[in-house]
Amino acid sequence: MNYRQQIQSAIDYIEEHLHEELTTAQVASVAAISQWHFQRIFKALTKETLKTYIRCRRMSHTLDRLLGSDARIIDIAMDAGYETQESFTRAFKQMFGMTPNRYRKMGENALFLKKLKLEGDYMDHINQNLTLEPKIVRMEAKRYLGMRTSFYGPESEKNNIGDKLPVLWQNALERMEEIEHLVPGMGYGIVRQTRERTDLLEYFAAFEVTHLENPLEGFELVELPATTYALFTHRGYPRSLNHTVNYIYANWLLRSGRRHSYAADLEFYGSEYRPDSDKSVIHYAIPLVEEETDTSEATS
Repeated sequence: MNYRQQIQSAIDYIEEHLHEELTTAQVASVAAISQWHFQRIFKALTKETLKTYIRCRRMSHTLDRLLGSDARIIDIAMDAGYETQESFTRAFKQMFGMTPNRYRKMGENALFLKKLKLEGDYMDHINQNLTLEPKIVRMEAKRYLGMRTSFYGPESEKNNIGDKLPVLWQNALERMEEIEHLVPGMGYGIVRQTRERTDLLEYFAAFEVTHLENPLEGFELVELPATTYALFTHRGYPRSLNHTVNYIYANWLLRSGRRHSYAADLEFYGSEYRPDSDKSVIHYAIPLVEEETDTSEATS
């Protein structure tokens, strides 16, 4: 099964279980993708978080029931996951600009506002009409010394990346001169999951070191093994980096035939990086499951 089929199987599962309680971990398990990676791929394809998508699909089903059945509005509200008719009415009016009762009275003249299901044709368009390709590189084992934080990314309902990472980098850069055995010229963002069944991420603002003799307060040593990566180049404002990451996960990874190994992603900040410029260059790499036929180049 490939990524396309996995995401579609999750969408089909959502449709079949809309009237039941659905969790991200549960839906990601159906797709056989780890929770963090599932959320990133899902949001990039649908332009919505899983929570928002499910809420919209449930709301669209209420349209069918309001026009096609005599069910009481309170019963329709409860089936859609609302605790009261009042809370359902507020949400309905916010989405459609009218109350459920008014929509029902409009009958056949009602605007039938439905949330379209994600179909294969749309995914084909996404996967076939983009040509951005990465370099497949082999990086040797390296050691990094960095400051760590935990955060929720843009694909999460709890997104707090803007509050966490700039401060972390500022603190790390202010103390860079304290680092012994530093390999100069590059800063690294190391991104990895904290636990398999959560969307909480771990991030290190880090610098490569040849070795570590004395611990440095506030910093942690991160050792990454030799790994094959897909290395992408992001050009433009750093704040739009997530658009590049979304492309990687939702487009390239879906059609490449390659698999993410679920190890750490890497951000590379070198001499071409500019903190607030559309001329800035950042490199972003995702680790790949090894293939026997790799013809990758080694990077130092």
